[in-house]
Amino acid sequence: MEPITAPVAALLFATSAWGSLFLVGKPLLTRLDPVWFTTLRYALATLLLVVLVQAFGRAPWRKLRLHALRLTLLGLAGYGCFSVLAFYGLARSLPSHGSVIMATMPFTTLLLRWGLDGQRPSRASLASAGVALLGVATVANVFSPARELDAAVALGDAVTLAGTLGWVLYTRGAASLPDHGPLEYTALTALAATPWLVLGSAGATLLGWVPAPSGAAMAALSLPLLYIAVVPTVLAALAFNFGVRRLGPAVGTLFLNMVPVSVLAVHALQGQAPSASEGVGAALVAAALGFNAWAGARTARSARTGAFGQGKFVRGDRPGPVGAAQCPH
Repeated sequence: MEPITAPVAALLFATSAWGSLFLVGKPLLTRLDPVWFTTLRYALATLLLVVLVQAFGRAPWRKLRLHALRLTLLGLAGYGCFSVLAFYGLARSLPSHGSVIMATMPFTTLLLRWGLDGQRPSRASLASAGVALLGVATVANVFSPARELDAAVALGDAVTLAGTLGWVLYTRGAASLPDHGPLEYTALTALAATPWLVLGSAGATLLGWVPAPSGAAMAALSLPLLYIAVVPTVLAALAFNFGVRRLGPAVGTLFLNMVPVSVLAVHALQGQAPSASEGVGAALVAAALGFNAWAGARTARSARTGAFGQGKFVRGDRPGPVGAAQCPH
C-alpha cells in the first residue's frame, strides 16, 4: 500500500465505526439503561485493552501504580460521564443528532482551554466554533416553529452536548501523563475506571435508580454489545491514533466530518432520507471543521516559515499544532 493509503483507510474506518456506534447503540437503549450500557461496554473493552497493553505497552503496570488516582478520575470523566450522558441523550434523540454533536468536540476543547488555561483561541477558531454551534442548533430544529420543536429531542441533544465535556476533559488530561502512549493511556484509564463503573451501576440499581439488565436481555444483546466494545470502542480508537500520527491532527479533525456523514448515509440506504435541518446542520459543522483545520495548518506553516527565517530551529524541532484532533469514543 502507498504510505498515505493506510492512514487514510484507518481514519475512514475509525470515523465510520464511530458513526455505527450511534446506529447500533440506539436500539439497545430500549432494553438497557445507559448506565449499564456504559459499564458493560467498557468492561468488555477493557479485557481486550489489557491484552494489548500487556503485549505492546512499556511498563504499563508500574505506570498504573504510580498514577492510579489520576487515571481513575480521568477514566470516569471520559468513559463514565461522557458515555452515560451521551447515551441518555441518544435515548431521547436521534443517532444523526448525536453524531453531529460529537463532531463539534474540537471546538469545545478550544473553549475549555480558554476558560481553564487562558489560551484564547484565534478569531478563525472562534468563528468556526460559532458556526459549529449554529449547525448543532439547526440539526436540533431549534429554529423551527415552536409547534415543530420536539422538547424531548432538544433536551436529549443538550444532554449529549454536556456529555462531550467529559470526553474533552479526558482528552485534555492526557497532557498530564506525557510518559503514557496512546494505547497505555486508553487502556490504563479504562482499567482504573471500570471497577468504579461496576460499583456505581450496582449501587444505583440497589437504590432503585437504575434497572438491572435481565439475563434474557443480556443474552439477546450480547453480539451488539461485543461489536460496540471491540469495533467502535477499541479498534476505531487505535486506527484513529494511527492515522493522526501519520497525517497530523488537522487532517484527523477533518475526518471527524465522516461520523455524521456515515450515519446519514446509512439512514439514506435504509430509505430514511435526512431532513433539511439535519442536512444543513451537518454541512455547517463540516464547513466549520474544514475551515478550522485549514486555518490551523496555515498558522502552523507561517510559524514554521518565520522560525526558519529567523534561524530559531535546530535539528528535530517542530512547531506545535494549533489544535489537536480527538478520539471521541
